[in-house]
Amino acid sequence: MTPATDLDQLALQLTRPGHGILAADESTATIEKRFSSCGIPCTEETRRDYRTLLFTAPRFADVIAGVILYEETLFQKTAEGEPLVRLLERAGVVPGIKVDKGAKPLAGYPGETVTEGLDGLRERLVRYREAGARFTKWRAVIAIGPGLPTSGAVEANAEALARYAALAQEQGFVPIVEPEVLMDGDHDIGRCAAVSETTLRTVFAALARHRVRLEAMILKPNMVVDGTKQPHRSPPETVAAHTLAVLRKTVPAAVPAVAFLSGGQSPEEATRHLDAMNRRGPHPWRLTFSFARALQDDAMRTWAGCAENVARAQDAFARRVAGNALATQGRYDASGKASAA
Repeated sequence: MTPATDLDQLALQLTRPGHGILAADESTATIEKRFSSCGIPCTEETRRDYRTLLFTAPRFADVIAGVILYEETLFQKTAEGEPLVRLLERAGVVPGIKVDKGAKPLAGYPGETVTEGLDGLRERLVRYREAGARFTKWRAVIAIGPGLPTSGAVEANAEALARYAALAQEQGFVPIVEPEVLMDGDHDIGRCAAVSETTLRTVFAALARHRVRLEAMILKPNMVVDGTKQPHRSPPETVAAHTLAVLRKTVPAAVPAVAFLSGGQSPEEATRHLDAMNRRGPHPWRLTFSFARALQDDAMRTWAGCAENVARAQDAFARRVAGNALATQGRYDASGKASAA
């Protein structure tokens, strides 16, 4: 069993200054949709080649401390026969694994979901650790709408997150706890702030009940933003102010880091919002990123499934990652170069 202090150190390692976590844990169905939009056929080989492209990009390990993998990728090998997990480890990047089974309709609560995957999780964690994973992730989804979210749905998802986190720590993993309040809807930033605050309060109450060690976990929340159908888009300074206000009210200082999800924001929006928050530091927790699309979109479109585009795609990915590294220090500008905070 991994000692508690080792898990504390791993949580800090994954979120060390100037670094973030790449979310490359798209399910087969999700990545098929993204590939389709770029004209890329979705096969085991193209998924392997795409993720190899990301993991071998120049200066990748200079900024990315950990990668969240999908189960297929955890056991996959490069075209040359090297396990992708070994490829990451050789670069000094920590492999992680998404362990939930996705959001399913919550019985009795129309329009709301609960994330499943607790059955058999302890046994799966043993197998994932043997394969090389050292941290885990579980995502809960909270929708905003007329009469939503309900307290029942928020509590059900918080309970599942806490049970997952306790099991992960029991088996020697650092759990990433991801309660995502969705951007979908016409709500304004104030409504997002209120729902995010309620959600995080409920999640941390559940984590306390299940005796989850806060020092050995990472929180992956949404940023507080306007809904996608809201005609007015709040500027980065407003997003930063609302997000930090929610975090200060709900997230204990014992939590070492907050690694934000991008949640449907454009790559540039997500980076600017993270930068604006870090310019307002110091904070009780490290503020960093655990983005998927906001890091990958440019690279995926550039690659388009063609081997001759790999170098250009890697360059696009490296530039986006480097910009977010600057944002973790409050030093990003639109050119992607360091600026005075």
